[in-house]
Amino acid sequence: MTASAPPGLGQAVGRIVVDTRGEGLIDVTARIEGWLRGEGCCDGLVTLFLRHTSASLTIQENADRDVQTDLVTALRRLAPEDAGWVHTTEGPDDMPAHVKSMLTGVNLAVPVRRGQMLLGRWQGIFVVEHRAHPQRREIAVHFLGEKSG
Repeated sequence: MTASAPPGLGQAVGRIVVDTRGEGLIDVTARIEGWLRGEGCCDGLVTLFLRHTSASLTIQENADRDVQTDLVTALRRLAPEDAGWVHTTEGPDDMPAHVKSMLTGVNLAVPVRRGQMLLGRWQGIFVVEHRAHPQRREIAVHFLGEKSG
């Protein structure tokens, strides 16, 4: 016997492509909110997964850009290019980027209520580019919950 889903319960799967300018944080909050609206998402959970090993996702303050500058500085201190890494095939910034990605993570889950992510007042969702040069990054997006129409 199979159970049927309650009316209005559903899911949506998509992707968001982000072009970076090199090392730094890129606010993708509005793009995710736009995707949720476009998919008719109401109440549920949105899961984000960055499909890369030298960039990451984070929820962080979006009000003062100095926070982003300080975060990049802190990550540089934690994984400097001149640390004597064995893996150097893709350049001196690659292995530190892998370490930074491992520390900060590549997936997030955010509750959604009435089509809006339940982020705090000063929170935004960011792709954190750890490589020095511009990259094209892809976020896999999955919503599970109540949908309209």
